[in-house]
Amino acid sequence: MQVKTRGIILHSIKYSDSASIITVYTEQFGRASYMVHGINKKKSVCRPAMLQPLSLVEMDVFHTPGKELHRIKDLQMAYTFTRVPYNPIKNSLALFLSEMLFRTLRQTEPDENLFFYLENSIQQLDGCEAGLANFHLVFLLKLTRYLGFEPNSDEETFRYFDLMNGIFQNNKPLHVHYLTEEESVDFAALLHADYNNMHQLVFSRQKRIKLLESIVDYYRLHIPDFHGVHSLEVLQHLFD
Repeated sequence: MQVKTRGIILHSIKYSDSASIITVYTEQFGRASYMVHGINKKKSVCRPAMLQPLSLVEMDVFHTPGKELHRIKDLQMAYTFTRVPYNPIKNSLALFLSEMLFRTLRQTEPDENLFFYLENSIQQLDGCEAGLANFHLVFLLKLTRYLGFEPNSDEETFRYFDLMNGIFQNNKPLHVHYLTEEESVDFAALLHADYNNMHQLVFSRQKRIKLLESIVDYYRLHIPDFHGVHSLEVLQHLFD
């Protein structure tokens, strides 16, 4: 069936000299993959710039339920970035977050609230001026709410955050997947942060790296077959 839907570009891989396969998180179908032909040709349905990580697009697609690969009739930008492609830090953040989303968003059914959260967050990233160093941390923690493993902050005054069970507790867990007292304080502060106040959180480079590693570990513990994130190492050196 032919359908119009909005989408977020998560991943693009070259299939042949004249075709690529793109993975998109769509408003109508959730995660879906599409074959795109002749990207570099004048009459192609899309230009390479449209396939940049986290691009927001309007798509006219031929979507067949049950198939793994679908076709695109037309693709247009739904939102034009003003800063992400031209700002090295924002561009690196977009690359990292798109890889995280590519590895975590696996559902092939629509989720309107999740799509709205992603769409709003991407636009926030483009316009963000203050607190950029904390953006990815806040984004990933807020995302857990939609993925079904949001940390329980009811007892955040307790001393240790248990990454495996997603709770704060007074005693050290009987496993190795937990944060120290100091790390738990920083983690609790992040849980209360949003895009409007994240600039108020001041972390050293080492603390920010540890927080990011802990959040990625949290994802790894709660998402089956969650593999390594290739862009993580690059991101760790961004805010030196």
